[in-house]
Parts: sequence; structure tokens; C-alpha cells
Amino acid sequence: RLKPSGNWAGRLFRSMTRSDALPTGFEPIIMYETADMYETADLMPTKVAIVAALKREVKPLIKRWTAVQRQYSGRHYEFFESNHLVLVCAGIGPEAARRAAEAVIGIYAPELIISAGFAGALDRSLRVGDSFVPRHIINAGDGSASETESGSGTLVSFGSIATAEQKAKLGTAYAAQAVDMEAAAVARAAHVHGTRFACVKAVSDDQDFDMPHMERFVNDGQFSTSRFLAHSIAQPWLWPRVIRLAKNSARAASSLCKLLEQYNRNPEFLENVPAAVHLISKHKG
Repeated sequence: RLKPSGNWAGRLFRSMTRSDALPTGFEPIIMYETADMYETADLMPTKVAIVAALKREVKPLIKRWTAVQRQYSGRHYEFFESNHLVLVCAGIGPEAARRAAEAVIGIYAPELIISAGFAGALDRSLRVGDSFVPRHIINAGDGSASETESGSGTLVSFGSIATAEQKAKLGTAYAAQAVDMEAAAVARAAHVHGTRFACVKAVSDDQDFDMPHMERFVNDGQFSTSRFLAHSIAQPWLWPRVIRLAKNSARAASSLCKLLEQYNRNPEFLENVPAAVHLISKHKG
């Protein structure tokens, strides 16, 4: 029997499985669906969709949201729903971001899609924990550019995790303040479908911070934390960077989730704040 979702008004779905391992409010309720249980036309269009890379980037935000497993184009996705928001963790890289953006647009038909997550600083004025809402998005792969509806400054999307040397070159070449891997791909999907686009990032590494080599631990967009930690444990000279990265990531996640929570309260949050405020929001604490 079909029943309505308490978080996503106006849509019917079939509840297949529910996890009661922990009390409600501490972990998301898991509900499983398949694509043939609903039609996109039945979804309410006045929603905001968020595409992040990894769950750890948004964990403080989604810990009490409803988690729903769905299929789209033969792939399984986990969506998190709360009020007028839906969030999907795409995985690392532009291709994973593109697929997830296509899925969330195809299933939920949002009015606005946001690329959210961590970014590396290309400007020394940006520090770990600062939030950054760019006006311009540049794809370093093909030079294409997109523009958001709010914010200021420039974010460049690069095809791999940028080293300190690469960050210096990217900042000079594109006059950009920050670098990520996924925003340009999400922007392109939004453009193809005629969906409004925004970008919200939090700085996880300073301009001069050299990220550990992590590409070998990414498979089909998914990062293997266990393999990375096993590799790092065997190389003590990496420990200071790994510890610093973990601390930086925690600060960035806290800053990012505080900003995204504003959408949960007010979907027009960015539209109501002057663009000058958006370039750099300093992390406090």
C-alpha cells in the first residue's frame, strides 16, 4: 500500500524496509524504493536539491534527515530528505557529480540545485573553515564557464585533487579564489535541464597545504577510507598531514552545514543576502 512521506510532501512511496537499530533522531530512517514506484511529475517542483561529494562533508546536516535508497539509470543512490530539501552524496569527481545531478533532477525535479562541499583555497585570504559562495564557475578541463544567481568570486573545477603547486597555477590562470572537482559538472547538468544553479563551498585546505595523494583510493567516485588509512599508517611521515587534514575537514564540514541549514529554514536564503556578503564568510571558533 502506498503511503505519503512525512518529509517530502505531495509524493507517495512504498516503504520496503525500515532500520530501527537506533532511536529516531540519532540516525536516518532508511527506506528503500525503486524507480517504478513514482513518477517525476508527481513530485512538488518547489524544492532545493543539494549535490555533495562525500557523506562526511554533510554529516552534521543530515544526521536527522530521512534516508531513501533509489535507483536511477541502473545505479543506486541514497537521498536524504528534510522539509523542502533533498541531498545526494555523489562521490568524488566530475563524472560522479554529473550522474548524481542527473538523478536528483530526474527524480525530484527541483527548482534549484546546489553544488555543495569542500574546496581548496587559491587565495591566501581564504582560510580553513571559511565558506565561499562563488558567482562564477570555470571548468579547467575545457575552459567553459557558468554563472550562479548569487554570490561573488570565482571557483575553478579541476579534474583531480590539486596539489599546492597546482593550486598556485590555477589561481593565477583563472583569477579564482577556490578550487573543487565537482561544481562545473553539476552546473552543466543544471543548464541542460533548465534548472537554477547555486554553489556553496567550505574551505578544507589552505592555499599552501599539500594534499596527500588520494586518487589511488578512489574507485568509481567512492573513496576507500580503510585503504587510505592502512596506507597512511605504514608511512609515518604522512601522519602530520593526515591528522591536519582530518581536523581541517571537520571544521569545513561544520561551516558548510551551518550555511546549508539556512536553506532548510528559508529556500530563498541566498537571494535575500547581498552578494558582497558571499565572497568569504569567516569561520568562527
